[in-house]
Amino acid sequence: MAEEKSKTTLLKEKIMMTEPKGVKALSEEEIKKADSFCDGYKKFLDNSPVEREAVRYTVELAKKAGFAEYEQDKEYKAGDRLYYVNRDKAVALAVIGKNGVKNGAKLAIAHIDSPRVDLKPNPLFEANNLAFFKTHYYGGLKKYQWTTIPLSLHGSVVKLDGTRVDICWGDDENESCFCITDLLPHLAREQASKPMAKAIEGENLNVILGSRPYDADSDEKDLVKLNVMAILNEKYGICEGDFLSAELCLIPSFKSRDIGFDRSMIGGYGHDDKVCAYPAVMAALDVEMPEQTCITYLTDKEETGSDGNTGMQSDFLRFFIYDLAKQDGVDGYRVLSKSTCLSADVNAAFDPTFASAYEANNCSYINNGVIISKYTGHGGKYDTSDASAEYMGKIRAMLENNDILWQVGELGKVDGGGGGTIAKYVANMNVDVVDLGVPVLSMHAPFEIVSKTDVYMAYRAFFTFFDTKD
Repeated sequence: MAEEKSKTTLLKEKIMMTEPKGVKALSEEEIKKADSFCDGYKKFLDNSPVEREAVRYTVELAKKAGFAEYEQDKEYKAGDRLYYVNRDKAVALAVIGKNGVKNGAKLAIAHIDSPRVDLKPNPLFEANNLAFFKTHYYGGLKKYQWTTIPLSLHGSVVKLDGTRVDICWGDDENESCFCITDLLPHLAREQASKPMAKAIEGENLNVILGSRPYDADSDEKDLVKLNVMAILNEKYGICEGDFLSAELCLIPSFKSRDIGFDRSMIGGYGHDDKVCAYPAVMAALDVEMPEQTCITYLTDKEETGSDGNTGMQSDFLRFFIYDLAKQDGVDGYRVLSKSTCLSADVNAAFDPTFASAYEANNCSYINNGVIISKYTGHGGKYDTSDASAEYMGKIRAMLENNDILWQVGELGKVDGGGGGTIAKYVANMNVDVVDLGVPVLSMHAPFEIVSKTDVYMAYRAFFTFFDTKD
């Protein structure tokens, strides 16, 4: 005869939260689905390190799934699938719903820029028979992490005649790469005594490019610099002045890899925020006939404040939605006010090595599923949108009712952490929004780590959000 539960046990089961089971709650079949889904994610990550490449790869996926380029004056019907590119650095994927946007749209918005090292407008110089690039780092990074690792050159150059040349050098293991040097420990006593943020100065993130002169018998100056420029001219047809109209950056040249004996995690560059972008893209590709129009929007410039005409603060998405509203004969602002959004962005996973940086009851953990961040910002909740209780309840019910692993969390301790996402810019359009994403270890490092099951849970969350009636 089964032992009867006590009054206390019954009450605890009824009103108290239980410890999350995390990955232990998943079947072997579900874990295999997660592993398979992440094979596609790793390809996306390796092929989309910078914005233009992420947009290009996303459009390729979209075309294969039957999406067509958006035409402003064309009438669209339920089930139509379209993509809309903004300056090759942001892209929206839309699936027109049965009710169009009359009752609002469903939005999943991620960013596709990541911390990196950009070239200055006049980058090339020579010193002591070595050629270098001068750089200006992009986004919040620990500068010391970017020294002594192999780097690749990515980006685009627009020549004086207006033609654009795309550059990718250093990804192939048989191709040369680049590097930022550091001081050897024997001579680094003074450097080691400095605060971490000042041990490597931004102006010293110089990228080494070459050491051989163009003509060893010549008495001309800067022959190593000339040799580097001659190589670039031969391969890409560019001149030194073309750097003035270029978008070039250095990124880690290593590819994504499975992590751990059990291969349960993925290490790679740019998980923040492509680990949310890819599930949101795949959710848009997989949804077929939603009630409301569903839009996945991949945007730029989040790591530097979302400014600019390809960032979330631009009017691109707003007026795209206004165009769709006009087709349905409704007011664009009213559409936005009825819309709902998942701001697809990552949060910091608890790292037991640095446990003192976190508040254990309110942080996310690897393998416990997607993380809901009710608010971001920093001490005092500055720079946040802070999702309403009503919207939190709606998303919570969606996740619970569909057996999607999820958790809540903050970005570190109240006075020690903090960070921003695009959620507040979406909220400023009078849209209900909350951050939902994947927990990340070593966030903003050249090599970040995520859990495969968490990535798959993000996909399931975005797809369910798109496919479920409100």
